[in-house]
Amino acid sequence: MKLSRFTAFSSSLLLGAVLALTGAGAAQAAETAAVDYVALGDSYSSGVGAGSYDSASGDCKRSTKAFPVLWKNANSPSSFAFTACSGARTGDVTSGQLGPLSTATDLVSVTIGGNDAGFADVMTTCVLQSEASCINRVNQAKAYVDSTLPGKLDAVYSAIRAKAPNARVVVLGYPRFYKLGGGCVAGLSENERRAINEGSDLLNEATAKRAADHGYTFSSVVPAFTGHEICSSASWLHSVNWLNIGESYHPTAAGQSGGYLPSFRAVA
Repeated sequence: MKLSRFTAFSSSLLLGAVLALTGAGAAQAAETAAVDYVALGDSYSSGVGAGSYDSASGDCKRSTKAFPVLWKNANSPSSFAFTACSGARTGDVTSGQLGPLSTATDLVSVTIGGNDAGFADVMTTCVLQSEASCINRVNQAKAYVDSTLPGKLDAVYSAIRAKAPNARVVVLGYPRFYKLGGGCVAGLSENERRAINEGSDLLNEATAKRAADHGYTFSSVVPAFTGHEICSSASWLHSVNWLNIGESYHPTAAGQSGGYLPSFRAVA
């Protein structure tokens, strides 16, 4: 039996009012939206530092506690492809991670650029060498971010758009690593910690600009990690871990769930 137009219209208004009052409309839409999601990037997307690695991912160390998996578990997308890999640089994304992208892809997340800028070497230099060597190495990384990294980011972002022209692309940044001031025994001087933070800030600024120029959404994780940096009372980042050096300066499971996940969820 067909409803009259008036009855159907009245019913839709009533349903809309009820859903608006309860908040169920937005929640249901978020939970049942049909989305084809692909997660790209480096170790901050694969979940290094969070533990619970999928053995099938090998050296890529994709964690079941990484924010892309947490988002997938909460939202049940139509499809989910997780190609982010520990150690990935921009060229690794374009050459080995874009296979799942297609015209059907609705949502893409990516963290990339830190390894291109020499993140691991910066931290190794700062931990093992002098303050002057540390600051000099940070300055070298900053010069690279200013001169060379933008072009490499452009190549990645253009390749994503070419393969997934209809996707919403969310580019996430990196945390600010250290809380400054106070009594911190993390092994680095205040000047070194400040220099590392400034390098991270510059990397985020460069990434945000290139993302915006491609029409992508940049989501900073710095606000979410504020109060949870190394040297804070509740850090969501590993400091130097001599027993598992690869996890050093990466988010813990709490950093993925409390830092990266809400930063992604807010704009996805």
